[in-house]
Amino acid sequence: MRLGYGYAALLMAFLVTGTAGSLTQAADQIVHDAEYYVLEAQHGKTWAAGDIALQAKLDALKKKHGRSPNLIHIMWDDTAYGDVGIPAIQKVRGLTTPSLNRLADEGILFTRMYTEVGCTPSRAAVVTGRLAVRSGMYNIGMLLESHGMRGEEVTMAEVLSKAGYATAFHGKWHLGDIEESYPHNQGFDEAFFTGYNQILSLNTKLAEGANASIGLHEDMLPPDPYKLDDTFVTKGWVQMAEGKKGGNTRQWGDNSHENYLKIDPEAQRRTLEFIERNAKAGKPFYVANWPNLTSFIPNPKKCSLSRSILQDGLQCNIDPFIAALIAKLEELEIADNTLIIAMADNGPMSHNPPPGLGMAETIYRGGKGDFLEGGVRVPAFAWWPGVIKPGQVVGDIIHETDLFTTFARLAGATQYIPTDRIIDGIDQTALLLKGDTNSRRDYVFIYAGPRLGATVKGNYKRHWISADPVGEASGIPAAFYFLPADPREKTPMLVNLIHLKSPFNRMKLRHDLWKKKYPDAKEVHGVPWTGIENASPAIKALGKPRIDATKLPFDPLEYVEHLDQLPFDPNMDPDIGQ
Repeated sequence: MRLGYGYAALLMAFLVTGTAGSLTQAADQIVHDAEYYVLEAQHGKTWAAGDIALQAKLDALKKKHGRSPNLIHIMWDDTAYGDVGIPAIQKVRGLTTPSLNRLADEGILFTRMYTEVGCTPSRAAVVTGRLAVRSGMYNIGMLLESHGMRGEEVTMAEVLSKAGYATAFHGKWHLGDIEESYPHNQGFDEAFFTGYNQILSLNTKLAEGANASIGLHEDMLPPDPYKLDDTFVTKGWVQMAEGKKGGNTRQWGDNSHENYLKIDPEAQRRTLEFIERNAKAGKPFYVANWPNLTSFIPNPKKCSLSRSILQDGLQCNIDPFIAALIAKLEELEIADNTLIIAMADNGPMSHNPPPGLGMAETIYRGGKGDFLEGGVRVPAFAWWPGVIKPGQVVGDIIHETDLFTTFARLAGATQYIPTDRIIDGIDQTALLLKGDTNSRRDYVFIYAGPRLGATVKGNYKRHWISADPVGEASGIPAAFYFLPADPREKTPMLVNLIHLKSPFNRMKLRHDLWKKKYPDAKEVHGVPWTGIENASPAIKALGKPRIDATKLPFDPLEYVEHLDQLPFDPNMDPDIGQ
C-alpha cells in the first residue's frame, strides 16, 4: 500500500513523537526545520518551563537598563578553528590577538559554531536566519555577478527595526550588486558596504601592474591586435557604496587599491560613531561590522610573526578594532547591556589561495567551500559582561542562523519573525544565559551550493556527497563519521556505524519533505549597480548593451534571467578533500 503524503507525514510524526497531536502548527508560530520538532516533542515542556525563568531575567535586565540589550555582530573571513581564541594554536600559527582572546576569556568560546561553506551563503544565513539554499543565495558573488538577495527576504535588521532598534551595516556585505539587495534596502537604517569580497583588492590598477590581476584594466596594456570582442572584459563596477534607509545610494571613493585600504578604517569609525550616537540618545542598537580583514596584495610592512596576510589582518586590523570597541562600550557605560558575537564566516581558503595568504587547516580537515568540518566549524565568541558567565568553553552545537532568532528574542522582537517560511535559526538564549549543555540544537544540514553535502547529528556525521560511489549506488556507503575520534573525517566507517543509515535517511527525508511544503526561493538577477546617485558613465552603461541590439537575433540581456543555471551541475562530482 502506498501512503499519501499527508497520512505518511502524520504516521511519521506519530512514530517519532508518539503523538499525532504535535503536528498542530499555529498560524502565528515560527516554522522551523522538521528536525527541530523531533527535539521539541521530547524536550518542549522542559524548554517552556526554562523560558519562563529566562524571560524573567531578560525583563529584569530591561528594567535595570531602561531598554533592551544592544547587539553587535562582528564577522570576518576564512579563519580556521583555533586561529583566534586558543593561544596554543596561535603560538604555532604565528600571531597574537589579545582583545579577541579577551572575548573568549570573559565570555563563551564556542567549540561547535557552524556556518555555511562560503562568504555569500554564510552572510545570507546570518541576516535571514535561513539556510542560504532557501533564499537562493548559495552562489558566491564575484565582480558584476548581476545577482543578489531578494527583497522578499526578511532580515534581522527589519525584525529589530520593528522593535525600535537603530540598525547599521558597515563593511563586507557580499550579498549582491542589484539594487534590491543593498543593505539599506534590506532594513538597515544606514549602510556602508561592498557588494563583493576581498578580490576587489585585486580588481585594481596596482594589481594589474603586478600581474595579480590579468587583463581587467585594458587601458594599461598594449593593444591586442587579435582582439575582436570589446564587450567581454568588465568595464565598470562599484567598489564601495553607502546609503540610508529610504534614501539615495552613492559610490564611496573610487576603485583603486588606495581606496580599498580605507574601507575597514572607515567602517570601524562609522561603527563606533553609530554606537556613541545611539547610546547617548538612549536607543537600543544593532550593528553588523563585517570587515574585509585584508587585501590580497601583501603589505610590505609585516605585522605578525607569521608575516602572512591572514595573520596580519587578524592581529593588526580586527584585534585593535575589538579593543577600541570594548573601550567605547566601557566609556559609554553600556558594556553590561551589550552582547558581542564575534566569529569567522567560514573556514580557511585552503583551496587555491593567493600567495602569502597564510590560511591553513588546523584541527579539522577542509576549508572554504567544503562541507567538511574545516569548512564550516569556525572560531566564535560571545561576550556580555555580568550576564554571560566568563571563562566558558561550550561544546553545544550552535549554527549561525541561530543568531537571527536569538537576537530577536533578546530584543523582544520574536513576533516580527515571518511565519510563512522556514526559519532555520533556533532561539539559543538558554545557551547564552545558562551555558554549556543548554543548546536546543543537535543537528546541522550542510549544503554544497544547492546540494546537500552532509548532515551532522550530535557527534555523528554523514556525507551525502561521497567519495564512495560504489557504496552509494549499492546502498551500503562508507560515509559515516564519528567526529570526536575522527575530527579530520579521514576514516569513514561502514560496519561500525551502519546502524546510523536509517536514522540519517529519516532526517534527510523529513528535511526534503518539509522543503516541498516550503520550497526554496530562486535567486534574483538584474542589472548591477542601478540607483547609484553619483554613478560614473561606466556604471550607467552597465544597463545598456555595449552593442547595437538591432544587429543581434537575441536580447543581449536575456542571459541575466538564466544565471541561476550556473555554475552548478546536478551531476557534478565535487572534490571533498580526499
